[in-house]
Amino acid sequence: MAGRHFSLGRCLGRKKKKDGPGTGPTRQPEEVERSQPLQEDPGRAQTQEQDRTCGRFRRVAQAFLKFVGIRRRKTRITPTEVMAQPDPTPSDGPMAEADGATTRGMAGTDITPVQLLPNAPSLDIPGERVVSVQEAVKPDRDLEQSPPRVPKLAWLKEGEEEGPGAAPSQQPEEVERSQPLQEDPDRARTQEQDRARGRFRRAAQMVCEFTGCIWREETIAMGAGGTANSALSNAETSAALLDLLVENGVSNAEKVPALVRYIHRWLTANASAERRLDKALLALVEAHPVDVVVTVLRSAPSCDRAAVTMWRTIISSRSTAESVLQILALVLGSWPACSMCTSDGDETEVFALAATLALWKILHLLCCTRAVRGCFPNLFVHLLFQVFFSTVQMLEEVDTFWRECRKQHSLPTNPNRFAALTIKALLHHLRCESVLVAMERKRGWDTLLNADTHHYAVGLLAREMGSACTTWCCSILCCLLELLSEEMCPWELPAMAFLVEALVYLEVTDCDESILPILSRHLWSECPEMRRQVLRGLVVLSQDAVTTKRMRSLTQSLIQLLWDPDVELVRMTATVLGFLLSDKDLRLSSPTALQLAEALQPLFDNADSSVQLSSILLFRGVTTMVEKKGKKPLKPHVRQSLLPLFFHCHDENQRVAEASGEALLCVASLVKRRDLEKIVKKKELWRFSECLLEKERSRVAEYLRQALPYLESPQEPLREAAVRFTGMAGRYMRGQPEELQDIMDTLQAMRNDSSPSVSSLALQSFHVIEAVHRAPSC
Repeated sequence: MAGRHFSLGRCLGRKKKKDGPGTGPTRQPEEVERSQPLQEDPGRAQTQEQDRTCGRFRRVAQAFLKFVGIRRRKTRITPTEVMAQPDPTPSDGPMAEADGATTRGMAGTDITPVQLLPNAPSLDIPGERVVSVQEAVKPDRDLEQSPPRVPKLAWLKEGEEEGPGAAPSQQPEEVERSQPLQEDPDRARTQEQDRARGRFRRAAQMVCEFTGCIWREETIAMGAGGTANSALSNAETSAALLDLLVENGVSNAEKVPALVRYIHRWLTANASAERRLDKALLALVEAHPVDVVVTVLRSAPSCDRAAVTMWRTIISSRSTAESVLQILALVLGSWPACSMCTSDGDETEVFALAATLALWKILHLLCCTRAVRGCFPNLFVHLLFQVFFSTVQMLEEVDTFWRECRKQHSLPTNPNRFAALTIKALLHHLRCESVLVAMERKRGWDTLLNADTHHYAVGLLAREMGSACTTWCCSILCCLLELLSEEMCPWELPAMAFLVEALVYLEVTDCDESILPILSRHLWSECPEMRRQVLRGLVVLSQDAVTTKRMRSLTQSLIQLLWDPDVELVRMTATVLGFLLSDKDLRLSSPTALQLAEALQPLFDNADSSVQLSSILLFRGVTTMVEKKGKKPLKPHVRQSLLPLFFHCHDENQRVAEASGEALLCVASLVKRRDLEKIVKKKELWRFSECLLEKERSRVAEYLRQALPYLESPQEPLREAAVRFTGMAGRYMRGQPEELQDIMDTLQAMRNDSSPSVSSLALQSFHVIEAVHRAPSC
């Protein structure tokens, strides 16, 4: 063991005990060390002697740090300014002689006085000036005449006696008071003072070499002969020094990344002492969480064993776990890499997948549940974001990084599948088992990994979470609103799909003020699916009376969407407009009523019965809600709906037929056709055609053009009503041979209709018209 590790006892120059009266023979420290060698088993507890040695070394190093005045900086000085400070040479002035004497006191050692270290790092001292260690420990004229006051017990073993009759229980302060260092410069130092001075210098040199290795990013070999000072190769020594540096404020912001990198190297080399640096690491992350998290991701992006140890330590504290997870969430949402500048000026990008891998490891540590709950919305949303982009945008550098990760861990081939597994782990961590089961049963995870169906799977996930975990669903919605508020959101369609599905489980009035602007902005998206998602959301919102009033500002935009060829989009638009115009006290302006009448009439004949019904009901509302001064301009447009509504009174869909009859009654009232009103009220529709044509002979040709499409209707009742109307209109076509011939040809073709009743009626109408026009006019 002595060949592999440097003895801390020898480094500190232990003082042999003097045998006093009455004391039994005791073994010397060197004998104890030889008879009780340090065990090579790194997991075995240290011996009592090792503990005492480490304690003495800690006190020596602590005394040196206090001596040079290391503390937190009062002003920020860059490394360039530090290096610009001149380091005085030890040969200048009378200190050369004093140092010579001190060196002679250390004869037989290989320790170089700290003043002569060529690369000794600069350390902080009180005030605004930063000086080197050479200058910090160089005695001035006063110190030349008065040796430094060093607590005597800092250099002695615990319980060590000065001589016969010495009390071992005296405290360091009592020894210092009872045996003060003499201020007489001519008096020779005692042997003990020389030894204490030597131990102090060796500890100082070790601290300087250690800090130099950290700042220069050198790796301290954990074996014999690894460095110039073999004491630094001892794991316990280097760990103790790191603790001291952190405790004494050396870890200012600029040095934190270097310290974190050193901790990672130390843990890599010391697999059996994983918890030794927990205190130092927690102190760093509490003061500089961003620097620590980003540096760990940069140093170990593939999350090796040492990195997992660091993550376990970092998230073990409630005060740091949540902030660390929030930083990870921020990196997760930056695809393909996140550029965050640490305090040392490093702007190296961090792969988002590195943060995903770190989160995956953290979730499997089964800890920090409270922090995970607090950060769940951000983590969940950004993981979904990553699933999407790792599916549609897999860059070469990301693929290369992922291959390296797969060499170290058993990971899926595709990063998007790994991100989905992390979502599962996150839901499992929060005990959302019912959501996981439902997604598996409905094959939602496979759908999530397909770029074309990703948003459908996100919507399914929202529905399942809304029914099982409403609280989480609401918190996720807040994150999505922030995401969708951005002008250019690359993940806006899946985000909108989740938002729309989640609205069903929310109190709409609590969030409509923030949702409506987002929905209205995306209402005219170039993506048809986005417009459909927005309208689904508006359908949900429109069912709340308070929200409906706020939505009326969208009326003009919704009217324009009625002309869209997408049947589903038109149906939802008509439904929303129906809710908006359901207030009986609402009055429509003339321009709005005209636009609605023009857009709704073509929808009466839509193949979708729900669109038919919505448009007819909405048209009826327009005729009753238009303001008085707007009725006159509206009459010509409304009159054109008389015949279509009459035909649909014969619709096979009973609801459409009833709605058409009600709308026809309102239109007849608006155009002031009392005769038509009576016929409709009495349901004597067989008289409607003759009554209409009798008073509007000038519009017979126009009505015939409207009737022709219904002759080809798939519904037999509508074809039959159209044939009967055509035969009636033919009687009023005298003097218009061309139009009459068109009617005769149409009726002739209807003789081959699949319905016997329609073909028979067409034949009868043909002969009636022919007989009427052959008869001489009176």
